[in-house]
Amino acid sequence: MRVETYEKTVDMATYITDYVNVEEFLECCRQCEDFDQKWSCPSYDFDPVDYWKKFDHLYVIGKKMILEEEDKENWRDLMKQVKADLTEELYAMEEKRPGSISLSAGSCEICGENGCTKTTGEPCRFPDKMRYSIEYLGGNVGLTASRLLGIDLLWMEEGKVPDYFVLVGGLLY
Repeated sequence: MRVETYEKTVDMATYITDYVNVEEFLECCRQCEDFDQKWSCPSYDFDPVDYWKKFDHLYVIGKKMILEEEDKENWRDLMKQVKADLTEELYAMEEKRPGSISLSAGSCEICGENGCTKTTGEPCRFPDKMRYSIEYLGGNVGLTASRLLGIDLLWMEEGKVPDYFVLVGGLLY
Protein backbone atom coordinates (compact mmCIF):
# COMPACT_ATOMS: atom_id res chain seq x y z
CA MET A 1 0.00 0.00 0.00
CA ARG A 2 1.08 3.52 -0.74
CA VAL A 3 -0.30 6.57 1.10
CA GLU A 4 -0.45 9.99 -0.53
CA THR A 5 -1.17 13.15 1.47
CA TYR A 6 -3.25 16.06 0.18
CA GLU A 7 -3.66 19.36 2.03
CA LYS A 8 -5.58 22.60 1.66
CA THR A 9 -6.57 25.49 3.91
CA VAL A 10 -9.89 27.26 3.44
CA ASP A 11 -11.41 30.20 5.27
CA MET A 12 -14.36 29.25 7.44
CA ALA A 13 -16.96 31.52 5.85
CA THR A 14 -16.27 29.91 2.46
CA TYR A 15 -16.30 26.41 3.92
CA ILE A 16 -19.63 26.92 5.68
CA THR A 17 -21.23 28.44 2.58
CA ASP A 18 -19.88 25.97 0.03
CA TYR A 19 -19.49 22.68 1.95
CA VAL A 20 -21.72 22.56 5.04
CA ASN A 21 -25.31 21.33 4.93
CA VAL A 22 -26.25 20.11 8.41
CA GLU A 23 -29.75 18.91 7.51
CA GLU A 24 -28.57 16.81 4.57
CA PHE A 25 -25.78 15.11 6.47
CA LEU A 26 -27.83 14.63 9.62
CA GLU A 27 -30.17 12.53 7.46
CA CYS A 28 -27.18 10.48 6.29
CA CYS A 29 -26.04 10.06 9.90
CA ARG A 30 -29.48 8.77 10.88
CA GLN A 31 -28.89 5.81 8.54
CA CYS A 32 -25.66 4.84 10.34
CA GLU A 33 -25.47 2.31 13.17
CA ASP A 34 -23.44 4.85 15.20
CA PHE A 35 -26.25 7.42 15.21
CA ASP A 36 -26.84 8.46 18.82
CA GLN A 37 -24.47 5.66 19.93
CA LYS A 38 -21.20 7.60 20.18
CA TRP A 39 -20.35 10.98 21.68
CA SER A 40 -18.66 11.88 18.40
CA CYS A 41 -21.82 11.25 16.37
CA PRO A 42 -25.26 12.89 16.20
CA SER A 43 -27.65 13.46 17.79
CA TYR A 44 -26.16 16.57 19.34
CA ASP A 45 -27.11 19.25 21.82
CA PHE A 46 -25.48 22.18 20.00
CA ASP A 47 -25.73 23.89 16.63
CA PRO A 48 -22.99 22.51 14.35
CA VAL A 49 -22.85 25.74 12.32
CA ASP A 50 -22.11 27.65 15.53
CA TYR A 51 -19.29 25.17 16.18
CA TRP A 52 -17.75 25.88 12.75
CA LYS A 53 -18.11 29.63 13.33
CA LYS A 54 -15.85 29.51 16.40
CA PHE A 55 -12.91 29.22 13.99
CA ASP A 56 -11.47 31.30 11.15
CA HIS A 57 -9.94 28.51 9.04
CA LEU A 58 -10.10 24.83 8.27
CA TYR A 59 -6.94 23.01 7.29
CA VAL A 60 -8.09 19.89 5.42
CA ILE A 61 -5.86 16.85 5.16
CA GLY A 62 -6.60 13.78 3.08
CA LYS A 63 -4.79 10.47 3.14
CA LYS A 64 -5.27 8.47 -0.05
CA MET A 65 -4.58 4.80 0.60
CA ILE A 66 -3.66 3.25 -2.74
CA LEU A 67 -4.09 -0.50 -2.43
CA GLU A 68 -2.19 -3.18 -4.25
CA GLU A 69 -4.21 -6.28 -5.06
CA GLU A 70 -2.61 -8.16 -2.14
CA ASP A 71 -3.59 -5.32 0.26
CA LYS A 72 -7.29 -5.57 -0.48
CA GLU A 73 -7.83 -8.56 1.78
CA ASN A 74 -6.60 -6.58 4.83
CA TRP A 75 -7.96 -3.16 3.87
CA ARG A 76 -9.76 -2.70 7.22
CA ASP A 77 -6.57 -3.19 9.25
CA LEU A 78 -4.62 -0.95 6.90
CA MET A 79 -7.29 1.76 7.15
CA LYS A 80 -7.28 1.57 10.97
CA GLN A 81 -3.52 2.15 10.97
CA VAL A 82 -3.67 5.06 8.53
CA LYS A 83 -6.50 6.60 10.55
CA ALA A 84 -4.55 6.16 13.80
CA ASP A 85 -1.48 7.79 12.22
CA LEU A 86 -3.60 10.68 10.88
CA THR A 87 -5.20 11.16 14.30
CA GLU A 88 -1.79 11.40 15.97
CA GLU A 89 -0.61 13.82 13.28
CA LEU A 90 -3.64 16.04 13.94
CA TYR A 91 -3.16 15.90 17.72
CA ALA A 92 0.44 17.06 17.17
CA MET A 93 -0.83 19.98 15.05
CA GLU A 94 -3.19 20.96 17.87
CA GLU A 95 -0.24 21.10 20.26
CA LYS A 96 1.57 23.51 17.94
CA ARG A 97 -1.46 25.78 17.47
CA PRO A 98 -3.16 26.65 20.78
CA GLY A 99 -6.92 27.09 20.45
CA SER A 100 -7.17 24.72 17.51
CA ILE A 101 -9.08 21.45 17.46
CA SER A 102 -8.82 18.57 15.02
CA LEU A 103 -11.56 16.82 13.12
CA SER A 104 -11.48 13.05 12.95
CA ALA A 105 -11.51 11.06 9.73
CA GLY A 106 -14.82 9.33 10.43
CA SER A 107 -16.32 8.41 13.76
CA CYS A 108 -14.43 8.13 17.01
CA GLU A 109 -12.97 4.73 17.86
CA ILE A 110 -10.96 5.62 20.97
CA CYS A 111 -12.92 3.34 23.30
CA GLY A 112 -12.36 0.37 20.98
CA GLU A 113 -14.00 -2.86 22.06
CA ASN A 114 -15.20 -1.31 25.33
CA GLY A 115 -17.69 0.75 23.37
CA CYS A 116 -18.67 4.36 23.83
CA THR A 117 -20.32 5.38 27.09
CA LYS A 118 -23.00 7.46 25.35
CA THR A 119 -25.33 4.44 25.26
CA THR A 120 -25.11 4.07 29.06
CA GLY A 121 -25.56 7.78 29.74
CA GLU A 122 -22.07 8.13 31.20
CA PRO A 123 -19.75 10.96 30.18
CA CYS A 124 -17.09 10.39 27.55
CA ARG A 125 -14.11 8.41 28.92
CA PHE A 126 -11.66 10.40 26.81
CA PRO A 127 -13.01 13.94 26.36
CA ASP A 128 -9.46 15.18 25.73
CA LYS A 129 -9.11 12.82 22.73
CA MET A 130 -12.66 12.53 21.32
CA ARG A 131 -13.06 14.54 18.12
CA TYR A 132 -15.97 15.19 15.81
CA SER A 133 -15.67 14.46 12.12
CA ILE A 134 -16.34 16.82 9.24
CA GLU A 135 -19.51 14.92 8.35
CA TYR A 136 -20.73 14.91 11.95
CA LEU A 137 -20.77 18.70 11.81
CA GLY A 138 -22.62 18.70 8.47
CA GLY A 139 -19.61 19.02 6.18
CA ASN A 140 -19.69 17.33 2.81
CA VAL A 141 -16.58 15.14 2.81
CA GLY A 142 -17.03 14.05 -0.82
CA LEU A 143 -17.18 17.64 -2.02
CA THR A 144 -14.35 18.62 0.33
CA ALA A 145 -12.16 15.85 -1.05
CA SER A 146 -12.97 16.51 -4.71
CA ARG A 147 -12.96 20.31 -4.79
CA LEU A 148 -10.36 21.14 -2.17
CA LEU A 149 -8.02 18.16 -2.39
CA GLY A 150 -8.59 17.06 -5.99
CA ILE A 151 -9.47 13.47 -5.00
CA ASP A 152 -12.69 11.65 -5.83
CA LEU A 153 -13.92 9.25 -3.18
CA LEU A 154 -14.43 5.64 -4.24
CA TRP A 155 -16.88 3.30 -2.53
CA MET A 156 -17.21 -0.43 -2.22
CA GLU A 157 -19.65 -1.82 -4.73
CA GLU A 158 -21.09 -5.31 -4.46
CA GLY A 159 -18.39 -6.22 -1.93
CA LYS A 160 -15.57 -5.23 -4.30
CA VAL A 161 -12.76 -3.30 -2.61
CA PRO A 162 -11.84 -0.18 -4.63
CA ASP A 163 -8.30 0.62 -5.74
CA TYR A 164 -8.03 3.30 -3.06
CA PHE A 165 -9.73 4.75 -0.01
CA VAL A 166 -9.50 8.33 1.20
CA LEU A 167 -9.53 9.45 4.83
CA VAL A 168 -10.29 13.14 5.35
CA GLY A 169 -9.66 14.98 8.59
CA GLY A 170 -8.83 18.53 9.49
CA LEU A 171 -7.74 21.17 11.91
CA LEU A 172 -10.01 24.02 12.92
CA TYR A 173 -8.13 27.16 13.93
